[in-house]
Amino acid sequence: MDSLTQIVLGAAVGEAVLGKKLGSRAMLWGAIAGTIPDLDVLLRFVTDDITSTEMHRGFSHSIAFAILIAPILGWIAHKIHRRRKEVSFKNWMWLFFWATVTHPLLDAHTTWGTQFFWPFEYRLAYQNIFVIDPLYTLPFLVLLLIAMFHKRTNPRRRKFNNAGLIVSTTYMLLTLVLKWITFNEFKESLEKQQIAYIELDTKPAPLNAILWSSLVETENGYRTAYYSLFDTQEIEFSKEFTKNHHLIEPYKDQKVIKQLIHISEGWFYIEDVGDKLIFWDVRFGQFGMDLDTAPFLWSYDLLVDDKGHVEVIKNDPDVGNAGEVFSGLIERVKGN
Repeated sequence: MDSLTQIVLGAAVGEAVLGKKLGSRAMLWGAIAGTIPDLDVLLRFVTDDITSTEMHRGFSHSIAFAILIAPILGWIAHKIHRRRKEVSFKNWMWLFFWATVTHPLLDAHTTWGTQFFWPFEYRLAYQNIFVIDPLYTLPFLVLLLIAMFHKRTNPRRRKFNNAGLIVSTTYMLLTLVLKWITFNEFKESLEKQQIAYIELDTKPAPLNAILWSSLVETENGYRTAYYSLFDTQEIEFSKEFTKNHHLIEPYKDQKVIKQLIHISEGWFYIEDVGDKLIFWDVRFGQFGMDLDTAPFLWSYDLLVDDKGHVEVIKNDPDVGNAGEVFSGLIERVKGN
C-alpha cells in the first residue's frame, strides 16, 4: 500500500497497543514503525535495478524481520522514554512488533504481495485491493485524527481508533467478497465464449474496488478484460498477446533473464522490434482502457551483443496521457 496508508495503520496499531499509557507518542512511534519495512527501496542505491526489484518486499516485509527489529526499536524507545516507568521494554517491543508486522500483512493484499514467510520462496499476494484506495485510507485517517484530538484518558479516543481499525478491516473483507464475485463473472464469460485458458488472474483497477481487471493465460499468450459491478453487457476480452517465449530460449540461463522471469512469476511475453527484444511483465495491467492497444506498465529492453550477452534496461511507464486514461477509467467504472 502507499506510504500514507501504512503510516495511518501503524499509528492506529501503536495507539491500540500503548495509547492509554503514552497518548499521541504511541501513534507517533507506531507511524514510524509502520514505514520502516518500505526502506527496502534504498536497495536501489547499493545494487542494480533488477536485483533491487527482485528483492523488493522480501526480508523487510517478513514476520522474521518484525521479530528481529521489534526488540531493537523497543530498546531504543525505552531508552529515549526512560522516565516513563509505567511503560516497560516489553510494552515497547510489542508496539513495534505489531506496527511492523501489520505492514506486510496489509501489503499482502496488493498485486505485488509480500514474501511474508521469508526465507521461504513463497509470496502472499491476494490481489484484492489496489495499492492506493481512498475508500480504505480516508475513513481510516479521519477516525484516527478524531481519536488523536482526544486526551489519552478519554474513552472516546480508544473508541474512535478502534472504529478506524474496524471500518478499514471491514472494507478489506468486502474487497475479498468482490474479488470472488468478479472472478466468477470472468470465469463464466470465458466458458460462454469458449475461450480455453490455463489460468485466470484478477485484481481491482486503480483507486477503486468496483472495476476489476482480469489476466487470462492461454496456451500461446495472454488476454485481458475489465468488468464493473455495474456492467449490463457481456465481458469483452482483448486480443491475444502472444508469449513468444522461444525468443529468449538461447539466453534463458543468463542471470538477468532468470531474474526477470522470477520477478514476473512467469507472466510475461516477448516482443521482437528488430534491434532489440522487449520483455513485457503483464501482471500489473495496462495503462489505458483500449485493451488491444494499451501498453502494459512494466517492460524491459533486452539488448543482445555479438557474443550473445544480454543487457537489460528497465523502461519507465509512459503515463503522458494520464488525464485521458483517468477519465476513461471513471467512465468504465460506471459500467458498459
